[in-house]
Amino acid sequence: MLKLVIAAFMVSGAVLLLLTLAFVVQRSVLFPAPSVRAAYAGDDAQRVVLDPTADGHHGLFLSAQGRPGRAPLIIFAHGNGELADDWVDAFTPLREEGIAVLLLEYPGYGGAPGTPSEPSIREAATAMFDWATAHPEVDPTRIVAYGRSIGGGAASQLAEARPVAALILESAFTSTRPLAARYFVPGWLVRDPFDNLRALRQYRGPLLVVHGRNDQLIAVSEGRALAAAVPGATFHELPCGHNDCPRPWGIITSFLAANGVL
Repeated sequence: MLKLVIAAFMVSGAVLLLLTLAFVVQRSVLFPAPSVRAAYAGDDAQRVVLDPTADGHHGLFLSAQGRPGRAPLIIFAHGNGELADDWVDAFTPLREEGIAVLLLEYPGYGGAPGTPSEPSIREAATAMFDWATAHPEVDPTRIVAYGRSIGGGAASQLAEARPVAALILESAFTSTRPLAARYFVPGWLVRDPFDNLRALRQYRGPLLVVHGRNDQLIAVSEGRALAAAVPGATFHELPCGHNDCPRPWGIITSFLAANGVL
C-alpha cells in the first residue's frame, strides 16, 4: 500500500512538473523572436515608434505610390518567427496599386522593448491603428487588418477592437488551444489563446481567408472554419503549405475592390 502511495505521489509530482514547465516555456515556443535586430535601411520606410519605453509600439509605415490624397491602408501582422523589416519589399506590388502599408512589429521583436504576449500584441495593434487614423496619407475609413499565421490573432483582435474596413487572414488558426493540445498541453494552461473563432463570431465586415491546402502546421480546415464564422466571407485555398505560399496580391486587390476599399 505504501508503495502505491509513493508511486502516486511521484506520478503527481511529475505531472505537476511538466505542467509547470509547459506554463513557463510556452511563450518562448509561441514567440521565437529572431535574434537579429531590425535591419531594413531603405529610404521609403518610416519607422514608427509610439512609446520607446513601454511594451514596444513599433512599426514601419510604407506610403502608397501613385495615388494623390489619402490612401487605403493595410496594417499587416507577420508570423511568429519573422520581423516587420522582412516584409518591406514584399509589399511593393500593393503599394504600386495605391495602398499604403503599416507593418506592425511585436513587443520584444526587432529591437522593440517589451515582451510578446496576446495582451501586449493587441495593445500594440490598436495603438498603431489609432496612430494611422490621424496620418495625413491615410484614409481612416479604409484601414484593413491583415494577419499571417500568429499575426491572424493580432488582426482578428484588431478587427474586434476597432472599426476596420476589412479583415484578411492568411494561414491562420481558430485558436492556439488546439495547437497546444498536440503537445499534450491542456487548453486551460494556454496563456495566449488567440481565440480567432470567437472574435470572428462578433465580426460582420468583409472577410478574406487564404490558406494553403498542404499546410502541415495549421490545417486548411482551420481556415475553412474561420471563413464559415462570418456570413459572406471569401475563402481561397492555395496549392502550398504554411510558409511557401506565393503572395496573394491579386486575390487581395480583387477582394478590396469588390468591397469598396480600393
